[in-house]
Amino acid sequence: MANTLDTREIPDAADRADAAFAGEIGRMVRLGRAKRGMSRRQLAQESGTSERYLAQIEGGAGNPSVLVMRAIADALEIPLFELLPPTGGLSAPYARIIDLLGRASPGDLSSIAEGIERRIDQAAATDRGRRIALVGLRGGGKSTLGKMLADKLGVPFIELNRMVEQEYGASMPLLIEMSGVATFKRHERTCLERVVSQNESAVIATAGGIVSNPETYGLLLRRTHTVWLSAQPEEHMNRVMKQGDFRPMARNREAMADLHAILEARRGDYARAETALDTSGATVQQSFGKLAKLVAPWMKG
Repeated sequence: MANTLDTREIPDAADRADAAFAGEIGRMVRLGRAKRGMSRRQLAQESGTSERYLAQIEGGAGNPSVLVMRAIADALEIPLFELLPPTGGLSAPYARIIDLLGRASPGDLSSIAEGIERRIDQAAATDRGRRIALVGLRGGGKSTLGKMLADKLGVPFIELNRMVEQEYGASMPLLIEMSGVATFKRHERTCLERVVSQNESAVIATAGGIVSNPETYGLLLRRTHTVWLSAQPEEHMNRVMKQGDFRPMARNREAMADLHAILEARRGDYARAETALDTSGATVQQSFGKLAKLVAPWMKG
């Protein structure tokens, strides 16, 4: 009788990725300990972790909590992020920058950050073309004002979500339900790269959560002129419901609390946009007039 293969014994890609990540954390802990000449016993004592558990972590077999990792980082006198492996294919220059920052005095960090920001802005200034991207929460006016602006400027109007749906062959909610948020974000990044490479001029409406993916949002900030369209949370909610989405009404109080929390969590990232427009209390025509004036300097030449 032929032997059959039990597929349960074959780890899937996610399991292998998790194991590799845990192994890399273990390597970072071992490296941090070695740099400081600490024995495993010393690190266990300083961090309040058992030596046996620390051995499991260093061997890639442990699954430490954030609090345990913070205790280990404190014992090693290093920032927590130094114990976490870089993700997203970050390169050696990135690791070098992190190392250099570790050598800088706390008083120099602010000026260093400003210098890096200026350098990036100077490089991006000539790379944004006549591409305008609208960011912000749903209900801020990205689709309505974006279409009007594209028509006025005579350039393509691209809704990134719709482009992802066309590429995947399913609606965004179904895509996320079937394949997960990570898959949506991967398609979102691919679609944005294509839009930027194929369009010197365009108006792009993005999903509200694009800021949660640092690499994709960084690409957007580098390669487009960005405008944060904002409004009061109550106006965001009312506009969404006027668009025909009545889901928030089922639990209005909880939905408003969620909306406030999301806005607060994303505020700093949205504020990185090149400029902002508050559409609160304004008609569509009033907001469009202000938006057209804001983007006019970017469309010259």
